[in-house]
Amino acid sequence: MADRDGIFAGEDPFALVRDWLSEADPQELNDPNAMALATVDETGMPNARVVLLKGIEDNAFVFYTNYESAKARELDFAGKAAFVIHWKSLRRQVRARGLITREDGAKADAYFASRSPKSRLGAWASRQSRPLENREALEAALEQAKAEHGDNPPRPPYWGGFRLEPLELEFWADGEARLHNRFQWRRSTINSDWEITRLNP
Repeated sequence: MADRDGIFAGEDPFALVRDWLSEADPQELNDPNAMALATVDETGMPNARVVLLKGIEDNAFVFYTNYESAKARELDFAGKAAFVIHWKSLRRQVRARGLITREDGAKADAYFASRSPKSRLGAWASRQSRPLENREALEAALEQAKAEHGDNPPRPPYWGGFRLEPLELEFWADGEARLHNRFQWRRSTINSDWEITRLNP
């Protein structure tokens, strides 16, 4: 497309997301990799929360969570999800919709091992999304996790990653007089070629 130049140039949308993220990294005050993840439950009721994007692969985006959490149950149920990353400092955003699979192997082990010991123990202590009697109960669970797993806890069997393989991506940048620039990348399957369309703001 003739006018897809500058910050929108390129033939690999995953490389484009990496580039935008690297630009945002020194400018965003906190967590430039934060993304709002949208899911639906068994009744079709939508849900959204902020999670951290932890990997951009050649064909997918990867994040991690407790498999017993509400988000994980919804991801497993639907097999589909969407996210948006908004960089206020850049006045840009990326939206994605696609198919979900688990990342429950060596990459999940490696990422878990890279976290601080306190964060790893927290993963053992928290029964994410389930009712909690009080803060003291959570702190007691943390002490129990310390006693059981020591200073180098392994990855819990109920904790790991998810991979979103997009069928649709949209790159958005703020424009003067609200005449924003939007480019949509779409494909019918994860192995299809991308079709790129400029959208009205």
